[in-house]
Amino acid sequence: MKIVHITTVHQPFDNRIFHKECTSMVELGYDVVLIACHDENETFQGVKIRALPKPGGRLARLFKTTSQAYKLALEEKADIYHFHDPEFIPFAMMLARRGKNVIYDVHEDYLSSVKQKSYLPGLVRNMLAYVVAFLETKITGSFARVLAEKYYKQRFPDGVQVLNYPKRNLLSLAINKVERDDVHLIYTGNITRDRGAYQHVNILNYCHDAQLNLIGYCREELANQLYVLAGDNKDRLQIHGIGRYIPFEEIISCYAEGNWTAGLALFPLTPHYVNKELTKIFEYMSVGIPIICSDFPAWKELMEKTGAGICVNADSEKEVKAAIDYLHQNREQAKKMGENGRRSVDEYYNWENEVKKLEALYIKLGRK
Repeated sequence: MKIVHITTVHQPFDNRIFHKECTSMVELGYDVVLIACHDENETFQGVKIRALPKPGGRLARLFKTTSQAYKLALEEKADIYHFHDPEFIPFAMMLARRGKNVIYDVHEDYLSSVKQKSYLPGLVRNMLAYVVAFLETKITGSFARVLAEKYYKQRFPDGVQVLNYPKRNLLSLAINKVERDDVHLIYTGNITRDRGAYQHVNILNYCHDAQLNLIGYCREELANQLYVLAGDNKDRLQIHGIGRYIPFEEIISCYAEGNWTAGLALFPLTPHYVNKELTKIFEYMSVGIPIICSDFPAWKELMEKTGAGICVNADSEKEVKAAIDYLHQNREQAKKMGENGRRSVDEYYNWENEVKKLEALYIKLGRK
């Protein structure tokens, strides 16, 4: 069976698309092609990458790049076309009309994401949200749909949940140790204001022995603001990824360094993140890093169920400091939280369990 993945938005080596879905299917014996914006055609880890030219801007991507992706997709004559971006929906419809098996992979809550784009006028946000909702729920109804989050079932009740849990191979990394005299904190993933950038950096202003590593793409303008926020403490702030995408292999290397006091996910309350199960939380768990995260109901339930970390009000300096101090001063308890997380990933929250559901869907569609 030949499977073609299509993305005009995500990086070619996106963790979910490439490192989980594509490589897993290669390992299972499938012929896998990835159409994405890249410098050149190549085959990497068994995945054939067909390179799209990098667009000059959003409009070029919306109209030119999607059309180019469609043409390449047709050339591949695949059994299944698995696409990842709402902007490709019109072309996915054209594939479906040609009798192709099409899957829409819902990575993000695009509806709430559009609604919280404060740089857009309110009327424009509402119109965009309506268009996104119409495209996703109505137009893709004839496609199979794969859901990366549990709560997406509310909008796509017929979707197949293939949750974004980490691969078990992360468990083979050296187990995190919590033996440092100083406080060593890590955050991984895109660095933005709504992902807690200010809350994370502000820790340096009230935890005076803390070292903070932010590892992920960060706009240069925001990085400058974060260094200003850190003030005299900016020498204890390391931002890896200013103006550049961080490959997942580099993130893994940072995890493998070990000796992290805690992995952070101190997000401010927004509709876009309140129900999400963050991939980074499961990655922290898989390498045995105790977690300090926001006390959103879904996250609190996960921490109570697994015993892998502590939930706090992300805007409460008192609560955040108390959690950091507790993990730093109670090494055995911190170690136990790390062990709880690793065990939970090994037994349940892992990609190997999820990929079985994806393969079952491929087989079902391939028989049609």
